[in-house]
Amino acid sequence: MPPKKVAAPEPRPLIGRVGTNLKVGIVGLPNVGKSTFFNVLTKSSAHAENFPFCTIDPNENNKVPAFLNVTDIAGLVKGAAEGQGLGNAFLSHIKACDALFHLTRAFDDDDVTHVEGDVNPVRDLEIILDELRLKDIEYIETVYDKLFKLAERGGDKKLKPEYDCVCKVRNLLKDEKKHVRFAEWDTREIEVLNKHLLITSKPMIYLVNLSEKDFIRKKNKW
Repeated sequence: MPPKKVAAPEPRPLIGRVGTNLKVGIVGLPNVGKSTFFNVLTKSSAHAENFPFCTIDPNENNKVPAFLNVTDIAGLVKGAAEGQGLGNAFLSHIKACDALFHLTRAFDDDDVTHVEGDVNPVRDLEIILDELRLKDIEYIETVYDKLFKLAERGGDKKLKPEYDCVCKVRNLLKDEKKHVRFAEWDTREIEVLNKHLLITSKPMIYLVNLSEKDFIRKKNKW
C-alpha cells in the first residue's frame, strides 16, 4: 500500500506587517555611517557630518521596483529610552518601521569622533539593543496594567489570551532581557504581537562599517 500522505502543517502568520510597500529604518549610534549608507543605498545626498545628531528629522527615499522605503533615523545614545539625546522622538520613528538595518562601526579614525569615546562595535550593538528593549518595556507596561485590571481582576475571559501573551512578552523583555523576535510564538500570540507592533519584534539585519583596508584584506580585530 502506498504510504499515507502527511498533511502539511498549517502555515503560521508572520510577525509584523506584510506587504509590497515596506519601510526599513537605519538605526545605530551617532557617527557610525548611517547617513552615508542611506546615501549609497538610495543614491541620495542626505547630510553626513562628523558630529552627533547631524540627522534629526528622518531622511526617506525608496528603491523601485521593490517598493522598499528606507528611513535614515537619527543616532540613538545610551539613555534614549529615558529621553537622552531626543531619544523618545527618534524611537517613535523606529516604531513606524517594518524592519531595521542595525549599523555599527568597526574602524578607528581620529578624524571621526565616537559618542562613547572609543570604537567597540560589540558594546555599541548592546547599547542600541538595550534601548530598543527598554522602549518596548515602557510600552508593554501600560498595556499590561490595562489588561490586568480587565482580564485578571475584572474576569473578562475574551481578553485573557491577550493578557497571557502580554505577560509572556513582559517576562521576556524584563526578566530574560531578550528581544521578542527571538522567542517562539504560536498563531494566536502572533496575532496579539501584530496588534502592538513592538520594536523588538521587527526583523533586523546587522551591518558592520569597516575601513577600506579591513574590507580588502577581509580581516578586522572585532
